[in-house]
Amino acid sequence: MEYDYIKGILEKIIDSHKILNELKDKPGDLEIIKREVGKIQGLVQVIANKIEKSENNSDTYFELLSASKSYLKEYSFYNEIDRVSQLYSEDPHRIRNMRLSILTALEETKLIVSIIALLETL
Repeated sequence: MEYDYIKGILEKIIDSHKILNELKDKPGDLEIIKREVGKIQGLVQVIANKIEKSENNSDTYFELLSASKSYLKEYSFYNEIDRVSQLYSEDPHRIRNMRLSILTALEETKLIVSIIALLETL
């Protein structure tokens, strides 16, 4: 497997997570949230595909694959983001709740923890 390529993708996911974590929940942040969620979703799918095709059966890769599949299966925020954008785009509380829901999903599926663990081994 191309370790530099995988490492670059994992770092991009961590960067998007950091951006979501640091937003101040002001008007306009929903567009940033939507963009970063799209990046995360796409990159997680790429990682899952790469791991499935690889012959690497290490625990770290398996944990990341499991977390990735769980996140992709359980969570999709596009409809919610669109709904909040149309009705409450200026409401900092709604923006905050949306952002925190996304961050919680990343934590609950252990996706971020698995990414960090794999980055430490690469």
